[in-house]
Amino acid sequence: MVFDITQLKKIRKHLNLTQSQFAKEAQVSQSMIAKIESNKLDPTYSYIKKIEHALEKLSKHQEKQAKDIMIPRILSAKPHDRVSSLIKLMGKHSISQLPVIERGNVLGLITESSLLSREKEEILHKFAQEIMEPAPPIVSPDASLPIIKQLLLFYSIILIKEKGKLTGLITKADLIKSLV
Repeated sequence: MVFDITQLKKIRKHLNLTQSQFAKEAQVSQSMIAKIESNKLDPTYSYIKKIEHALEKLSKHQEKQAKDIMIPRILSAKPHDRVSSLIKLMGKHSISQLPVIERGNVLGLITESSLLSREKEEILHKFAQEIMEPAPPIVSPDASLPIIKQLLLFYSIILIKEKGKLTGLITKADLIKSLV
């Protein structure tokens, strides 16, 4: 990143910080920030580096993460659930996919596609484990949106796991809603 010191005021205001708040983050004085912003001071390289480091840190802090857009309620299936009951569950909650979970481990995924790719008579008496697709990716709550976006180009859902426990999920629709 090439940092333009003349844009400091604009960037600071975009981050919604006062001069004092930003000065504290950058470990410089508030008066120095005021002088830089009013073009009354040309800071040394070491001060520019401090300011640049603070801006990087603050920008990353404001970047959305998986935990900011995830849906915390996970409806799921067990491997021995009948597909007919899963179809009812999916319809009742207007969802298009269900992770198949056993003892906290994600085994696979039931999707609309896995249901539609078979004849009705063929699937109604089957169990989740017989028609499930491979498990979706699992990320930590602090995964960044660019990572999530990249994964959702190839998968319809991403699961969020923290300390060995599933805590949420993100679908393409959730990511799109977060853009607004």
